[in-house]
Amino acid sequence: MEGLRIMKDGSFLEKVTSESTSISLLGRGDGVEIILQTVFKGKLFYLYPSDNNHTMEFFYILNGKMKGEIEGEKVTLGPNDYFSGQGIKEPVHFVAEDEVTYLWVITEPTFHYISKDIKALRDIIVNVEKKDRYTFMHSERVANYSVKVAKELKLPKSQLEELYLAAELHDIGKYKIPSEILNKPSKLTKEEFNVIKKHPEDGADMVKNTNYENIAKVIEQHHERLDGSGYPSGIKEHDILLPSKIIAICDTFDAMTEDRTYRKAFSAQYAMDEIKRLAGTHFDPELVNVFEKILREEGKIE
Repeated sequence: MEGLRIMKDGSFLEKVTSESTSISLLGRGDGVEIILQTVFKGKLFYLYPSDNNHTMEFFYILNGKMKGEIEGEKVTLGPNDYFSGQGIKEPVHFVAEDEVTYLWVITEPTFHYISKDIKALRDIIVNVEKKDRYTFMHSERVANYSVKVAKELKLPKSQLEELYLAAELHDIGKYKIPSEILNKPSKLTKEEFNVIKKHPEDGADMVKNTNYENIAKVIEQHHERLDGSGYPSGIKEHDILLPSKIIAICDTFDAMTEDRTYRKAFSAQYAMDEIKRLAGTHFDPELVNVFEKILREEGKIE
């Protein structure tokens, strides 16, 4: 019948999958897109304020559960729950408690940009995973912490997106580090540490010719410190980008609280105390206070 379209057996117009999500375009027309999205267990899903106040997004959960926090109130959503967003002022994020699938309807074309970004991101992540699975899992946790800091700071959409992607990719330069150095169980020599110190620049170079060229500097600066003792350039204070300062704190905390080949994990309280001790020299004091507030609210520290 003219004007009628029937799709069967889970068919779709286009599909793209990454480590955290699978997105299928089911239909489009008149500027509206209908998308089926699955967010994998433990992964983050976020809804940003749109640049266009007239854009409406609608989400209907088919299966799975997700948890979030809206204006200080914890919210759990499951099958047959739904939510929508139009003209929201702050980003909202949820974490999938198990695999979550929902129908997503949006009143402006968006799938093309999402699919292009995910494909580019997936290509980079595959390179990282070939070298070191730990690096990717660590980066995902750093990204989740970074988003929480950004929400506390009420960063605009453009900065939040930039921060999230940079945090996910901040360690991709480690792909170029030899495995025997990356996974060495004993103390690194000076020469070996100099190889490690190249990964911020290598990571920046890896994204410069992709859709993520705008986050190259953020990746390059994530090991810089306020007093100039960081690397690779030894820049100081206001010369360090805000997203890099946020990632530096989240990166340090996660690295300290996870097992490594050469040591066992430190407690969350010990790691936070060390970060506070270095506030003002290594880390931005205001950002340290925000991060501590988040950990305290989550019950990870006293």
